[in-house]
Amino acid sequence: MNAELLSRIQYGFHSGFHFIFPPLTIGLSLALVIFEAIYLKTKKPEHEQMVKFWIRIFAVIFVLGVVTGFVQIFGFGTNWARYSYFVGDVFGSALGAEGLFAFFLESGALGILLFGWQRVRKSVHFIATIAIAVGTHFSGFWIIAANSWMQTPTGHRIVSADAGPRAEVTDFWTMLLNYSTIPRFLHVTFACWLTGAFFLISVAAYYYLKKKHLQFSKMTMRVGITIAVAAILLQGWAGDMSAKVIVKHQPAKLAAVEGVFKTKDYTPAYLFGSVDMEKQKVNYGIKIPGLLSFLSHGNPKTAVTGLDQIPRSEWPNVAAVFQTYHLMLSMYAWMFFIIVCAVVYLIRRKLHRTRWILWAMVFTVLAPQMANLAGWMTTEMGRQPWLVYGVLKTTDGLSDTVREAPGQVVGSLIMFTIIFAFLFVMFIYMLNHKIQHGPEDVPELEGAAERAAFLKRKK
Repeated sequence: MNAELLSRIQYGFHSGFHFIFPPLTIGLSLALVIFEAIYLKTKKPEHEQMVKFWIRIFAVIFVLGVVTGFVQIFGFGTNWARYSYFVGDVFGSALGAEGLFAFFLESGALGILLFGWQRVRKSVHFIATIAIAVGTHFSGFWIIAANSWMQTPTGHRIVSADAGPRAEVTDFWTMLLNYSTIPRFLHVTFACWLTGAFFLISVAAYYYLKKKHLQFSKMTMRVGITIAVAAILLQGWAGDMSAKVIVKHQPAKLAAVEGVFKTKDYTPAYLFGSVDMEKQKVNYGIKIPGLLSFLSHGNPKTAVTGLDQIPRSEWPNVAAVFQTYHLMLSMYAWMFFIIVCAVVYLIRRKLHRTRWILWAMVFTVLAPQMANLAGWMTTEMGRQPWLVYGVLKTTDGLSDTVREAPGQVVGSLIMFTIIFAFLFVMFIYMLNHKIQHGPEDVPELEGAAERAAFLKRKK
């Protein structure tokens, strides 16, 4: 493999591993606000214990997200120096704002969240919880805005310099709020809510199966299902918005995700299939005639631009993009099914004793993570061969020194694989330890005074 492909694999590995954590922190931050609001309203000790448990879980995930995120920064300057030079003026403002306005807000508020229970008023602690939620979502916005500019670049001009051409911002707000920023931010945000919601649901279902922490599980399950219902419905709307941008601005990506090789009326959408690049067709697939045309243009007859209208040198990896896109849709469909079943059993008051749905909920915690990674891979690989769509090709963003020494990329890839494997094992161990320990159970004592006395003894 050449240095370019190795560098792409390395950066994809870094980003993919990092992307496990931010969706969880964004999703759980919303849940923390809801949990603490419930506690402030009820003043029940069991609700206080619920908030403290999820704050500890949140802190573990937040720390891993920060640590793994720093690795990406070094990747910009080592493997992708020409790319960093080209986009420096654009990314400097967006990513600088993310660090200044979002990361510092999250970090400061996290200290109050963890250590402020006996040091600040409850209202101040709640404000810190809200600040964490705002900070995580705001952080996601700046990252998505920067990445969206790579997908649909606007508000810039290309200037010549001694070291080569580079993009220069001409209109900050046009650059920031480019064609895909808002649709993609909503799409990613609702995916994060689903990730956090199914994490809550998974832990609550596990405790139900083990018949422990039942008060905790009941409230956690209800909050998780409520968030999941809202997010799964909103995600359909946001996904459609994001797809409309792709239809207009990235026709090659749209053709790749559905294997559209020829431009023709009644363009079908596939439920699944296998792309044959040699024959330029989709094999073993179930297709719905006219569906892609209808979803793209509102008319089942209108033709969707096929790959035959796009130079072969600008095709993405069609076979890979087709499969990652349909994996994302499959995970969405599975989550939708689980949520429908959960709501039905919850209404019938049978959820806590229906073992098959509880076991399904435990393992469905993986579904949003798989959907997130598959969607991200579809977005990034579908943009190829461009780093900045229509402006900078991937091969032109690679560092000259790395291009000449692919062995160094192999060495660093092996090193990071070992480090990340260690971090992942430690993360799973700490997460499992905290979940196995669980929250402090508060007995059904008579009156608030007795419950408060119980918690005081535990402290």
